[in-house]
Amino acid sequence: MNRFYLLNLFFCFTVLAAGQRSLNLQQAEELLQKNNLQLLAEQFNITASQAEVIQAKIWEQPYITAEFNLINPQNHTRFDVGPEGQKAVAIQQLIYLGGKKKNEINYTKSNLALATLEFEQLMRNLKYQLHLTFYTIYFNQLKIKSLDAQIVIIDNLVKNYDLQANKGNVALREVVRLQSLVLNLKNERNEIYQDQLNSQNNLSLLTGITELATPQVNEAELLNKFQNKQLAKDSILSTALANNLDYLSTIKAIENQALYLKWQRSIARPDITTGISYDQRGGAFQNQVNFTLGVPLPLWNKNKGNIQLAEAQLQQTQINRDFKKLQVQQQAEMYFQLWQQQVNQYKNIDPTTVSNLDAVYNGMLSNFEKRNLTMLEFTDFMESYNQSTIQINELKKALIISGINLNYITNKENF
Repeated sequence: MNRFYLLNLFFCFTVLAAGQRSLNLQQAEELLQKNNLQLLAEQFNITASQAEVIQAKIWEQPYITAEFNLINPQNHTRFDVGPEGQKAVAIQQLIYLGGKKKNEINYTKSNLALATLEFEQLMRNLKYQLHLTFYTIYFNQLKIKSLDAQIVIIDNLVKNYDLQANKGNVALREVVRLQSLVLNLKNERNEIYQDQLNSQNNLSLLTGITELATPQVNEAELLNKFQNKQLAKDSILSTALANNLDYLSTIKAIENQALYLKWQRSIARPDITTGISYDQRGGAFQNQVNFTLGVPLPLWNKNKGNIQLAEAQLQQTQINRDFKKLQVQQQAEMYFQLWQQQVNQYKNIDPTTVSNLDAVYNGMLSNFEKRNLTMLEFTDFMESYNQSTIQINELKKALIISGINLNYITNKENF
């Protein structure tokens, strides 16, 4: 074995393990709900919408006016507000007509329902990202583990062949061939490792933890669950239309816009202002008490612009609803077909493939060390073995992701 590589590998794993945190999927979801800053911020939209409902229920404040004498030119006095003086007081209240206050309240309640639905959408989108990232990290771990094992062996062979080349026992080209093989393996590992770090950082950001997260997965149970579930296409399509939050939000948006249009139409109807006034000596009678009534004349402002705007927005939301329905149907059918394809591809893998590959790998390595294989035969096999192990992992990953996509479009845990 290459002791230097092993020591470096052990040191890297030790450092990374010190800053990593093992999580299963349920623990990651709990951390998402508890710590994710986007979710915490989105909750304030619900609070704001609740405040709008409270504000919409409040009527205009009553308006009071008072008038007191400043100068009495007859008696040459100031502030003559006594029994023989003059003072007047009036109080007025705006009364909403046409149901506009009720319509405003209903519209703000609809805004609250939309804010709640948007929060659920964000939660679902973040969980979707969490699941994809979680399993991407897991399968990258398997790739890196396989590559590390091969790199250790090939590095050791390079060292031994280099010594033999210096003694003239083997050709230098054989050393170069092994060096080229191990460089390719290390380069492939570096690419996967960079993707792994990005995915781990994303998972930490989603869950709100400072450590790099390491997924814990029962692979056999997971694969069994995703490949043996019985699902019907018609059921998936109907479930998607019934549960998909993007589609439901367009339906709720139509309801919301219809309420807004109703509110704008009611605003076009004039309100009245009523009140009572008292005038000590300025009216037709002494100590006169009057009932006041005021109504604006709807001559120029009939709220036509806002009504037309609301009508156009309502038509727009209806078209958006139809588009989203078609999109959800197509995506649901596509994800269902992809899942079926991935299930079939995975089931077509011979259960003994992995064990056979490992057995042949060990045999080829042993025969090569005994000089029973040529360098070309060995390196060709190693490249083929590496690609086969990675492809098997990719098939497993593709199966899981196809199921996650199906869960997302239907907003239901099918698996």
